[in-house]
Amino acid sequence: MPKNIVVIGAGLGGLTSAALLAQRGHKVTVLEQGNWIGGKSRRIEVAGQVIDTGPSLFTFPGVWETFLAKYQELGGKLPKDLEFIRLAEVGRYFFRGDQIDIPVPESHQWHKPWQKFVAQHKALEGPITTLLTSAPMDLKALPALGKLLNVYGTRLSTNNYLNSLSWMPEGLKDLIAIHTLNAGVSPDQTLPIYASMTAIMSEQGISVPRGGMNEVPQLLAKLAEESGAEILLGQRVMSISKHAVKTQERSYSADVVVSSLDASLTDALISGKTAKMAPNRSCSGVAIYATLKKPLPAGTVTHSVVMPDDPADLYRALKSNSSPNQTMSFVNYYEPGHIYSNKKATVAVLLTAPADSADYDLETPWVRDELDRVSNLIGLERPIDELFEDFKVLNANYFEGFGALGGALYGAKNPLWQSGPFHNPSYRSLTKPWLYRVGASVHPGGGIPAVMGGAMNSISSLI
Repeated sequence: MPKNIVVIGAGLGGLTSAALLAQRGHKVTVLEQGNWIGGKSRRIEVAGQVIDTGPSLFTFPGVWETFLAKYQELGGKLPKDLEFIRLAEVGRYFFRGDQIDIPVPESHQWHKPWQKFVAQHKALEGPITTLLTSAPMDLKALPALGKLLNVYGTRLSTNNYLNSLSWMPEGLKDLIAIHTLNAGVSPDQTLPIYASMTAIMSEQGISVPRGGMNEVPQLLAKLAEESGAEILLGQRVMSISKHAVKTQERSYSADVVVSSLDASLTDALISGKTAKMAPNRSCSGVAIYATLKKPLPAGTVTHSVVMPDDPADLYRALKSNSSPNQTMSFVNYYEPGHIYSNKKATVAVLLTAPADSADYDLETPWVRDELDRVSNLIGLERPIDELFEDFKVLNANYFEGFGALGGALYGAKNPLWQSGPFHNPSYRSLTKPWLYRVGASVHPGGGIPAVMGGAMNSISSLI
C-alpha cells in the first residue's frame, strides 16, 4: 500500500531512498535543512570556479549499477548515465621521504609484495559489492562472506590482519592501514575489509564523474523528482514522531520516516532531549578549497596523499580528540578543463582533524604546519596557499552543523563487533517500526558505496 514517507536529509543516502521509494509508488517528501542538494557532497564556487566538497572519488561501481537496476525494475526510466573519467593512478603517497604511486610501479622496492597483496584481494571486489548491497544476515550473502573469511580468517581488525602478513614491509602496512580513516577511525577499530579496498581500487581503478562528484546526488535528485518525490530545501526538522515530522514552518504527516541524520541527532529529535556528544567519536576534517592563480607544476597528479611520519601518533591524537603533530592530508588537484569545465586550476587540501567543534583556519598552528609540510613534499617552492586566488575553509565547526556533534564525520565510534552487519543503531528499530535509518544515521564510513548500499538495504522492505 502506498505510504506517506518523509525522508530527512537530501544527501546521498536520503536521495537514494527517495528515488526508489517514489518510484515504488509511495508519496515521498524530502526535507533538507541546507539550501543545496547532496549533504556533505556540496557544490561551491570559489573565484568563479566550481568545486565539489565531500567525497572526491567514485569506487565500487557495482553498487551504483545495483541501484540503477533496482530503479529500472520498479519501472523507472533512466536519463543518460553519468560519464565516469578514470584517473591515471589511485594516488601518489608521500611517506617518510619516499614517494609511492598506487599501483606500485616495478621500479619500487615494494612492487613484489604489493603484487602479492593485490593477487590475494582483487577477487574480493564482487563479494564486497554483494555485502554492501545485501541486508544483514541475508542468506544469499553468505557465500560472499565466506570468501572474505577465507582471506581474513579470525583476524577481525585491519591491524590484526595486516600484522599477520609477515612477508609485507612495515611501511607498506602503514600505507594500507591509513585508509581506515575513510571510516573516520583507526585501523585497530575497523574490519579488515578496509585493507582490501586499497588493492581493489588499484586493480579496478578510481573514477570521477565528468562535471564533479556532486553530479551523483544531482542525478539522484532528478530521478527522485521524476518519480514524484518532492524535495524541499531550507527545512530544519525540529521533532520526529510516529505520525509526523515537524519543521520550523509546518508539520508533515508520515506513515514512515527515513532519517539520514546523525544517529544521536535523530534520537534527540524523537525524544525531545538534547543530543550528547559521544566521548569516542570519528574524526573530523579541515577542508580547504581554492582556485589557483596558476596551475601547479607539471607532473602534479590528481590525487595525492601526504601521510604522517608516525601514523600511530595520529591515531592516538584522534582518539583523544586532540590536535595532531602531523596528520594525513589529501590533495585533490584539477587542471583547467579536467573533470570540471573550469578555466582555472583548482585544489582541495583536506586535513584529517579531531572532532572538537573547532573553527580552524589557515593560521591555526597545526594547520599552518601541515600546509607547509604538504607544500614541500609535493614539490612546491612556496606554501600552497600563496598560490590561492581565493579559498574557502570547511572545518569541524562546519561539519557539526550536519548534526554530528564535535564535527565527527561519521558520528560516534562503534565497538569493532558493531562496525559490520551488526552495526548500532541498526537500519530498523523493534520499538519504532516506522523509523528507517540511512546515511550518516547508520553508516560507518566507506564513501558513496557504503551510503548507497546501506540505503537500499534499509528500505528494502518498502520497495
